Amino acid sequence: MNLQTLPKTDLKVSPLCLGTMTFGTPVAETDAIQLTHWALDHGVNFLDTANMYEGYSRYLGSPGGVSEEILGKALKGKREQVVLATKVGMKIGPGDGDQGLSRTHVLREIDRSLFRLQCDYVDLYYMHKPDPATPLAESIQAFNEIIDAGKARHWAISNFSAEQITNLLKICDENGWRRPVALQPAYSLLKRDIEAEILPLCQREQIAVLPYQVLQGGLLTNKYQRGQAAPGDSRQVEKPEWTMPLNDEMFDRLEKIQTDATKLGRTLLQHALKGLLDQPGIISLVIGVKRIPQLENLITALQ
Repeated sequence: MNLQTLPKTDLKVSPLCLGTMTFGTPVAETDAIQLTHWALDHGVNFLDTANMYEGYSRYLGSPGGVSEEILGKALKGKREQVVLATKVGMKIGPGDGDQGLSRTHVLREIDRSLFRLQCDYVDLYYMHKPDPATPLAESIQAFNEIIDAGKARHWAISNFSAEQITNLLKICDENGWRRPVALQPAYSLLKRDIEAEILPLCQREQIAVLPYQVLQGGLLTNKYQRGQAAPGDSRQVEKPEWTMPLNDEMFDRLEKIQTDATKLGRTLLQHALKGLLDQPGIISLVIGVKRIPQLENLITALQ
């Protein structure tokens, strides 16, 4: 796969980024390591995790760390082959200090993440979500400190609104701090709200957009058919609270997208991927898979 450079960096990333939210459960450690190695061997050099990820076992305030630990094992001897991203901000413990973007929490969590990942630095360190309890300037300064210390090469943001991004950039410029180089929003052909303001803003400001939920929990893979039961190993069965409702209205929307794909000579899966990558500023798509054949299908769809 052709690599693209994130604007204002020297990071060259594949158009697919392997998301690891399901590492642990349902993707067991051995399978996750094999999947990661297969991805690297077939051109996927971009890996995404977070300090909270532990698969379907996740609950609010659970300690997380499972995905990072697995990646740490998978990347032994391979760290220089990958662009590695992790995140901080979600609740990962019982106390008030076990969440958010305070300087104390952020500086503590980067060290914990690096220990689990068994590496000295990450390429991208994300604010996982806004933290209204912490002054934004305090958070931005902490991320700049982390870069100064050599623990991250660049920083990024996730789940920020256009207004929040604009305010954040203003604070960076007023204080002479490094700007974020990437945004990770939820985005798919079924969830297109970022196209109104966020995509144009990021294009103007040269911020790379790296969407997640691009297949919308498998809805855009053609595995679900009207009038038929969902496959037993699908997200709709295993973790329905993480998916959009599968009803007649949804099937109407999927059939409309399928019609659009057919007009372009694409399968639904191809259109789900290429329809996003065709948008200016979209550099790489974060995808979650449980098995190697699923990832192989995605790579083939892009080719």
